[in-house]
Amino acid sequence: MTANSSVPNFKDHFSGHAALYSRFRPTYPVALFDYLATTAPGREMVWDCATGGGQAATVLADCFSRVIATDASAAQLANAPAKPNLEYRVATAEQSGLPDQSADLITVAQALHWFSLEPFYAECKRVLKPGGVLAVWAYDLLSIAPAIDPLVNHFYHEVVGPWWPPERKILERGYRTLPFPFAELKSPDFAMNARWSLAHLLGYIESWSAVQRYRKENGRDPLELLRAPLAAAWGDPELEREVTWPLEVRLGRAT
Repeated sequence: MTANSSVPNFKDHFSGHAALYSRFRPTYPVALFDYLATTAPGREMVWDCATGGGQAATVLADCFSRVIATDASAAQLANAPAKPNLEYRVATAEQSGLPDQSADLITVAQALHWFSLEPFYAECKRVLKPGGVLAVWAYDLLSIAPAIDPLVNHFYHEVVGPWWPPERKILERGYRTLPFPFAELKSPDFAMNARWSLAHLLGYIESWSAVQRYRKENGRDPLELLRAPLAAAWGDPELEREVTWPLEVRLGRAT
């Protein structure tokens, strides 16, 4: 399947605002990818599954000889940056099209909750080399400052909460409630960090699928309920504040 068409009948919560999503999503720490490279049996090829806008794939390309990054949404891939050793393909998690025992590492960033787990895990076991590693991770709500965090939390849970898809609950639990049929490895602690202005934070919140769905179904912008109190708590809108998201990482080795 080419990058000009999306896979039909998959749960797509992002293609309609793919450019916004790609522009405002935070980036994962380089230390995470450096560590993942040490766990893999080699550095020949990594499959970044459900790559979205390529946030993980572009960094993986600095650690591995070749990266195959797949997503079911062609619109998401259209916004992903290019690198010489990085190839984007439209494919589902459950049917990658990759050869048997071809990947040293498979990565899934912030997407495992969308998959049909049993066929996806079977695909991983087929595609991974002996001793290869599946790495999945997720992040939930951010942390900035005591005056700001409660406003974002209230907006997330109480204002747009009903418009999150039910799979979001799986992510909020850090994937710890999901089966994981691999020899599990202990991971160090990792976190994403960024310095954002008020405008960047609002752009990030606007990229939430629940915000987009609220707008579509109610005909009004829920961010209008957040802008004024958030601006008052933030202060100088040009001030850049430290933003942190703890990462929940699960690693498993194929046997």
